[in-house]
Amino acid sequence: MKPFSGNFTQQEALDDAVIAAATRILGSGRLHRYNSEPGELSAAAELEQAYAAYQGARYCLACASGGYALSIALRAAGLEPGEPVLTNGFTLAPVPGAVAAAGGKPLLVEITGNLVIDLEDLARKAGTSGARFLLLSNMRGHLADMERLADIVRQHDLILIEDCAHTMGAAWNGRKSGSFGLAGCFSTQTYKHLNSGEGGLLTSDDPDFMARAIILSGSYMLYERHGAAPPADVFERIRLETPNMSGRMDNLRAAILLPQLSRLEDNIERWNERYRAVEQALAGVSGVALPCRPAEERYVGSSIQFRLPGISPALAGAFVAANKALGVELKWFGASDPVGFTSNHHSWRYVDPQTLPETDRVLSGLFDMRLPLTFSVADCRHIGAIIAHCAAELGADA
Repeated sequence: MKPFSGNFTQQEALDDAVIAAATRILGSGRLHRYNSEPGELSAAAELEQAYAAYQGARYCLACASGGYALSIALRAAGLEPGEPVLTNGFTLAPVPGAVAAAGGKPLLVEITGNLVIDLEDLARKAGTSGARFLLLSNMRGHLADMERLADIVRQHDLILIEDCAHTMGAAWNGRKSGSFGLAGCFSTQTYKHLNSGEGGLLTSDDPDFMARAIILSGSYMLYERHGAAPPADVFERIRLETPNMSGRMDNLRAAILLPQLSRLEDNIERWNERYRAVEQALAGVSGVALPCRPAEERYVGSSIQFRLPGISPALAGAFVAANKALGVELKWFGASDPVGFTSNHHSWRYVDPQTLPETDRVLSGLFDMRLPLTFSVADCRHIGAIIAHCAAELGADA
């Protein structure tokens, strides 16, 4: 098997339009989002307008990171210290970290073999825990049945905040991810769908919520300089009661995001072509289980996941090593210790230990891989063939 030589962390270079936008901001010296002339729309405010329009939301806040957007969303929604927050047992550490940062206590919900929140377990825990909040992680770009989930949210009077770090541009039955509850939180970190190194976007249709979030983000009394904010009278009601917890996005990052947003839809199709190439290579391979993609789901395939159900820890480690020897970098969510960005709930010592047998069963055989746009579709077919080859070798050795 011919090895693959691509780099799994190398993103596409930012093009001339992005560089020109950055140069304009650098040349002005006005990097701070509120360093603007009277009547001028700063780059950060312009991004808020543009992303609100893309998302179909009334309001948008540009902030320092996706994780920061999650934590101030919980605070702006009224989370009290020590309150339980329902969230997926399978997610990345910034999600329970945001709950902890906002003063809450994560209450973990099981997942299914399709890598989405288990709606039966969610309904049970919503009914017995007294939790008011659901912080839903659309982990690795997989959407649950959002209509059924919305029914559970209504039945139990939950406040839904969506973590859409991996589902920017995704939709369920034509409705955008991030629009099913009070708020949607998005990331513009390098490995997400828009790249500003770090950054976040928070959207909502609720004026009181968004006014609190804008003040929490560190607006001082300059909230009128936001591009997609509630009217001034909403701020008057809450401006002296809400703390400043500085986490603003600067104009430089906003400026480089604006040209990328105009190409996001094209890039979604490019990611999905690459996803389908790997998916097709793995479909039907003995022992490999791929998550189901329902017809209602419009996904963004910037990464791919698959399972080897029943694999032992020793064989999982050998499988990762065999792929790496052929140039393919897989992450395994069943590892006992965190590796890079990859961890599971047993590693989050700041979260009360919880029993999640189904989640543990799924994670024990779960493998994950990025699909950067620097890879061609042919590259992705090659990668899929390598994974299939290593899976076949694993089966022969078992």
